[in-house]
Amino acid sequence: MISRNTKNVLVVSFGFLLLFTAYGGLQSLQSSLNAEDGMGVISLSVIYAAIILSSMFLPPIMIKNLGCKWTIVISMACYVTYSFGNLSPGWASLMSTSAILGMGGSPLWSAKCTYLTISGNLQGQKDNKKGQDVINQYFGVFFFIFQSSAVWGNLMSSLIFGQDTNIVKIPEENLQFCGAALCMENFTATGNTTRPEKRLVDTLLGCYIGVGLLAIIFVAVFLDNIDRDQACEFRQNKGNKSFCSTFLATFTLLKDPKLLMLIPLTMYSGFEQSFLSSEYTKNYVTCALGIHYVGFVMICFGAANSLCSFAFGRLAAYTGRIALFCLAAGINLGCLLALLYWKPHPDELPVFFVFSALWGMADAVWQTQTNALYGVLFSEHKEAAFANYRMWESLGFVIAFAYSTYICLSTKIYIVLAVLALTMVTYLYVEYNEYKLPTAQVSYDVYNPEKADVKDMNEKYVKQTEI
Repeated sequence: MISRNTKNVLVVSFGFLLLFTAYGGLQSLQSSLNAEDGMGVISLSVIYAAIILSSMFLPPIMIKNLGCKWTIVISMACYVTYSFGNLSPGWASLMSTSAILGMGGSPLWSAKCTYLTISGNLQGQKDNKKGQDVINQYFGVFFFIFQSSAVWGNLMSSLIFGQDTNIVKIPEENLQFCGAALCMENFTATGNTTRPEKRLVDTLLGCYIGVGLLAIIFVAVFLDNIDRDQACEFRQNKGNKSFCSTFLATFTLLKDPKLLMLIPLTMYSGFEQSFLSSEYTKNYVTCALGIHYVGFVMICFGAANSLCSFAFGRLAAYTGRIALFCLAAGINLGCLLALLYWKPHPDELPVFFVFSALWGMADAVWQTQTNALYGVLFSEHKEAAFANYRMWESLGFVIAFAYSTYICLSTKIYIVLAVLALTMVTYLYVEYNEYKLPTAQVSYDVYNPEKADVKDMNEKYVKQTEI
């Protein structure tokens, strides 16, 4: 029989699986599906720019007023609007729905991370285990289930677009421009970037919309509202001081040196994810194989990411975080250097999947361990910490998407390599300081009704004794 906390983690995980089956599949196709004037990539930039804006104030306010559950539900609804915007893609529809999605992005992820951190600490106290070990396991379970969304979302697009009658063989002369050789003057002239038939695109979007709505209903019905009492108590406190402190919580936490040193690591998460979803899918997969192969390659990424997320979440208890972060850095370093010199060709089909699988393995570390690290280091300020996480990660996305259509691919690879180097230096410095002065564990009895009642009774007894 699974515990209540584990059940809630599974509900959150499958809710995100459904939601990102739709959004993740659509994001992977934007640089190829809406390639005209870079509209698809620009829409992704708008999404992450809006996430940066919402990270500045929305997560602490929404989570403390509504609680984690209803923050997640409302934010999920923002994601579904993006699928509607793609039904009739244009600058107005795509940019407006991108902004709506972005405003819901930071509260969604901050609430999820806060919920898992609370659940992990509660379960750790119940089982008499270290809270950070349980948090690592819960984030591992979450990303194991969540990252498989790349499998299902891209499987949908691959099966549906595979029926396209417009698929043509890519001319041999165009292949010379694929990979790091592809530069500004060739952006719109190479590869099989023909948009699939409209009926197939509409069919795919209809599936994505249905799955997204199902995610909202699933979470609203089955997820426990574990911080309901704390949200009610906060709403009863209507003082301006309380509101202002909550509004500024995200910025106030920037005074913490540990958070400042984690900014490169957090931004790198955005750089490496955007590189795969935008540069690799467009300049390698779509250019050499065609858009109908993007889904299959991303399925491989999602499967590797999912399995490794689960494995690393448990392995961290034995190896520690540092070994896993170094492993991920080594994998990304090797892949980036190889991509600089590799000339993609349809005859080397397995290689396309090897790169995506290795990238999925590394991304599993960046996602599970960075989220868990934030939960452990900033357990007293969870909402503000995870809002900062989304803000800086989104800034990495925005920067990468912003320069996507203006500089050569080789330059982009060098930029990612530079950010990776800075990331490891600052991250290891944080671990060194954490080793010298470990962060104190925080009691989570306030979220446990039984223990909270006992605590209140003890306090009353002490007061009576003093009287």
